[in-house]
Amino acid sequence: MVEEAKSDVEQEPILSNFYYNSILSHKCFEKALANHLAAKLSFSSLNSNTLFDLFLGVLVESKEIMEYVKADLRAVRERDPACISYVQCFLNFKGFLACQAHRIAHKLWTQGRKILALLIQNRVSEVFAVDIHPGAKIGQGILFDHATGVVIGETAVIGNNVSILHGVTLGGTGKTCGDRHPKIGDGVLIGAGTCVLGNVKIGDGAKIGAGSVVLKEVPARTTAVGNPARLIGGKENPFRLDKIPSLTMDHTSHITQ
Repeated sequence: MVEEAKSDVEQEPILSNFYYNSILSHKCFEKALANHLAAKLSFSSLNSNTLFDLFLGVLVESKEIMEYVKADLRAVRERDPACISYVQCFLNFKGFLACQAHRIAHKLWTQGRKILALLIQNRVSEVFAVDIHPGAKIGQGILFDHATGVVIGETAVIGNNVSILHGVTLGGTGKTCGDRHPKIGDGVLIGAGTCVLGNVKIGDGAKIGAGSVVLKEVPARTTAVGNPARLIGGKENPFRLDKIPSLTMDHTSHITQ
């Protein structure tokens, strides 16, 4: 990422101060990330220096978080064709930044520092238009593509290598309390504008078509589309997806309806 940053500065010298302050002046990834998030999320009553110290303390303390951060960075670079470099993801992709801010907030939440965690959630929502409750559990290798309008509830659980597009809600039905949010398996793809509601399981490798409303379990390696969502493909409905005219693939290879 440092080499990419140096190359960018050679191409656009006007960005030299920005790149120096964001990446090149820092001796480790933890400091660069803490600094960049602090600059994004600070406000008049809570300055960036204070947030930097808070964020850096969490990142240095938790090696697991940093491993997840690196996995997320690789996931965006590999799975989002709009991502031209690691440095562009780090600096400019708000889905990536919102996810890392959530990881810090979640750590604080589990430590009982809930007031701070909720403040970070609020700032992430205001700055990035991504609202993830700090209680939600998120695995590694996550791609929030575009990310605007993503809402994830307190008891949601997201596995590894999951891709979620913009406008997705992992929410409750409003009829229950306690453990009330979706459980998303590994390798799941959730299309834009989708709502998955209630304590329902989306199995490993499942795909949810854009604009779907999911209220029931989706088995592993099965596609669900529509409102309410119906199952297409998989062991229970073994139809070939290329024979379903209502499904198309966009430029990011995500299923849309």
